[in-house]
Formats: sequence, C-alpha cells, structure tokens
Amino acid sequence: MATPNGLIRAVHRGTLGQNVVMDRIFSGIQPTGTPHLGNYLGAIQNWVNLQEECSSVLYSIMDMHSLTMPKEPAVLRQNILDTTAAILACGIDPKKCFLFRQSLVPEHAELAWILGCLTNMPRLLRLPQWKMKRASQNNEGTVGLLTYPVLQAADILLYKSTHVPVGEDQVLHLELAQDIAQHFNKKYGEFFPVPKAILSTTKKIKSLRDPAVKMSKSDPQKLATVNIADSPDDIVLKFRKAVTDFTSEVTYDPAGRPGVSNLVSIHAAVTGLSIEEVLRQSVGLDTAHYKMVVAESVIQKFAPIRNEIKKLQEDKSHLMKVLEDGAVKAKELAAPIYQEIRRLVGFQ
Repeated sequence: MATPNGLIRAVHRGTLGQNVVMDRIFSGIQPTGTPHLGNYLGAIQNWVNLQEECSSVLYSIMDMHSLTMPKEPAVLRQNILDTTAAILACGIDPKKCFLFRQSLVPEHAELAWILGCLTNMPRLLRLPQWKMKRASQNNEGTVGLLTYPVLQAADILLYKSTHVPVGEDQVLHLELAQDIAQHFNKKYGEFFPVPKAILSTTKKIKSLRDPAVKMSKSDPQKLATVNIADSPDDIVLKFRKAVTDFTSEVTYDPAGRPGVSNLVSIHAAVTGLSIEEVLRQSVGLDTAHYKMVVAESVIQKFAPIRNEIKKLQEDKSHLMKVLEDGAVKAKELAAPIYQEIRRLVGFQ
C-alpha cells in the first residue's frame, strides 16, 4: 500500500509473529575486513532477506565508526574494500538497496553534532559498550568512543528510518536513538519517526574456543573465529579444535553444554534446518564426528561466497564505484531531510 511520502510499505513478519510495516530500513557494518560466521548469520543474511521485503533500504560501511579503535590508514582502506566485497558476495544487491560508505555523506557527522547537543553525558557513560571498550584504551577512552552511539543515532535518523536490524548487544544503542528522536520532536515539533528494532532470530554464535563469549574477529585465539573466506582446511581445523565436553552424544542444552549447543546452532543456521531436525539427523554421532559434519556444512555454505569474494577483490575500482554511487543516492535522500533539520534548529 502507498504511504504519504510515496514509499512502498513492506510487511515483515516480526519475532512475535505480528505483521510489522516497514517504510525505511537502515543498518551498517564496521569495515573490519572479511566478516566472520557470526556476522553473516546474525546480520548479513538478514540484510539479504530485508532488501527483498522493503523498497527503501540503506546499508552503510561505517568507516567513521571504525576510527573509535586505532587503525592504520592503509589497513582501513583495505578493510573497507574487503568488507564491501564480502557483503556483495553474500548477496547484497546495490540495485535493491543503497550500499554506501558513511564518510562520503558528511551529513552523518553534522547531524551527530546537533544530536550530541541534545544528549546528556550520564546517559552515554552508562552504556555498557563504553565501559567495555574503554578498557582496551587503558581505561581512558576517547571522545569518539564515548559519543559514537550519538553518531549511530544520526546514521539512523538522517534518513528518517523506521526500522533497524540489530543484535541484542545493540538494543541499548537503538533505545538511545529512540530517546534522541523523541527529545528532538518534543523540542522542535514532530519530525523524526521513532525507529523500531528488527531483532535477529538467529541464535548468537559463540567462540569455538570459549562458548561463554560471542564469536569475534578481535579474539586473540586464532582458532576461535571462522571467517567466511577461510579455506576448507582452516574451517576443518577450527571445528576439530572446537571446545565441547566429555559427553559424546549430540544434544542441545545451551546452559549445560554450551560448546556442543553452539555447534548445533551453527549447523542449523547454515543449513536452514531447525534445532530439532539437526538433532534427529545427528543421532548416533559422537561429538568428534559431529564437528566434521558441521565443518562440512559450513564449507558448502561458504564455498560460492568465498569464490565470489576473491573475484570481487581483484576489481577495486568496481568496489569503489559501488560505494560512491551508493553515496550519491544516499546523499540525495539525506540532503532535503538535513536541510529541514537546519531550518528547525535555527541554522537558516
């Protein structure tokens, strides 16, 4: 059905089974190079589905956010291209969404300043990611690290986004964006829609070496994280070394058997089977053999993606053009919205 602003409204089946009307979706990914298994299953796979369900979708390579943690310029430049190649290989289609680099649309930073002036310090200091990440900066932390949730809010609100795919660890940051939108509306009149969360239904993928923590590219244990471009031999080695327990049967008990349950979650996610179906197929297997079954399922899932990543990485000019063309489209969408914000706050 048509909306007043001319958008086609898509209907998304929410996690509780209700129909959710979506006008515009925004999400982003930091350029850390080739994504890992958890990134794919928790976010990118959902992005691919959402671009089919909604006519107005924006996905951004969040290079400004990446500066909150120290990066060498050459590494950042390469990571931007590698991340772009990976998400294109996973099925993101620039004809169905706007795919762009955040820093190419300066309105993100300009709006972040305006919104920062509406955000109080105690609220930012309470956010758990500030406390966690500043520990990696000798418990000092930078201004950028403290205020990046405000930039996240600007990323979302700049396009009047109505829905944002998020993981559980980002819910508090989306709540901040919701509060900022409401504060702005109260001060300047109804302007921003209050964005709603689209929570991933995929089980959170855990580290293969420590199933008490989520899989992460920054994990110092090289065998803990499976990257989607890993070779088959690397994938087999990582699953062979995955931490399980002393019970040989394959069961699903996240609290009592987190290691084995993590393997079951991965197996279900990459095959599209339910947990119950995976368990039925695994009757009679011990965990050592089951690890290899999961490894083979992951290899099969990512083989075509891995080949496509390699092909795309060889054409840097194409990757840069995709991001630049997407930025032009994003800027065309953002410019009139930001001009109205400038008027509302008194800049013009």
